[in-house]
Amino acid sequence: MMSVGVSQFCVEPEPGDLIEIFRIGYEHWAIYVGGGDVIHLAPPSEYPGAGSSSIFSILSSRAVVKQEPLRDVAGGCRYRVNNYLDHKYRPQPVNKIIGAAKEKIGEEIEYSVLSRNCEHFVTELRYGAASSRQVKQVVIGGEVTLGLGILGVIGYSLLKKRYQNQ
Repeated sequence: MMSVGVSQFCVEPEPGDLIEIFRIGYEHWAIYVGGGDVIHLAPPSEYPGAGSSSIFSILSSRAVVKQEPLRDVAGGCRYRVNNYLDHKYRPQPVNKIIGAAKEKIGEEIEYSVLSRNCEHFVTELRYGAASSRQVKQVVIGGEVTLGLGILGVIGYSLLKKRYQNQ
């Protein structure tokens, strides 16, 4: 097995593993296919260097499925194996995961940060069910923030009214 940055991992990745790459402000996801390579979504950009670590990757409405060395995709960022849904879904057989991923190489597909992102892409390959924990956290966090904001406005209005009535 080829080493792909063992110091980044508690365990060496196995084919079919989900790889979580920690970018500033978000996580990029890829699926490990062996030999040091991953398959992931990247923006179909004409700009040199506008890879999955650039802002173009989140702003684009299209993505291209690429197979590239993990070290290149990580680009110096920390990464780890994270098969976080194994307790909820039974992973597909490895040959099915890898075969489905390799069939998609070169395809340009619809991309949406909220509904069709890189995490959705790899979880659908591994589990047959698309999921994005980071989207759920943002949506729930946004709802909590909005709720607290509304409570703050209501509280301020009530206090202001009470102060005016005294």
